[in-house]
Amino acid sequence: MNKIIATNRKARFNYHILDTYEAGIELKGNEVKSIREGKVSINEAFATVKNGEIFVHNMHIAPYEFANRFAADPKRKRKLLLHKGEIIRIAKRVSEKGLTLIPLKVYFKNNRVKVELGICKGKKLYDKREDIAKRDMEREMRRRGRMVSTGI
Repeated sequence: MNKIIATNRKARFNYHILDTYEAGIELKGNEVKSIREGKVSINEAFATVKNGEIFVHNMHIAPYEFANRFAADPKRKRKLLLHKGEIIRIAKRVSEKGLTLIPLKVYFKNNRVKVELGICKGKKLYDKREDIAKRDMEREMRRRGRMVSTGI
């Protein structure tokens, strides 16, 4: 059973998600305890491929409240753990024009912290408008369905 800690809702609005990967993450000291308390944010986060390794940047993990003075920097870059073949596949895809690597959610799987990475392509303004219009129509349909079932 996966316990979702943080999601990047803005990424689903701003990007078309083409493919997803599950990656482990290299953490230090009390970062896991802080993540268990839900003190993590991936709204500004992105990932890069460098020298055959993938790193996530701007992922904010708040310092653990009861940690000693050697707490890690909250926004440091963290290494993601993937198989070599997956890294090569991701590196090829991201090198294409217009594709980027975005963390979509952080969750626990078998007591290990995992990050779901998405290979994404940015949406144009008209794509975002279509999504908003579709969401409004669905909301209106649900509202009307409730009105009919209650007899109003």
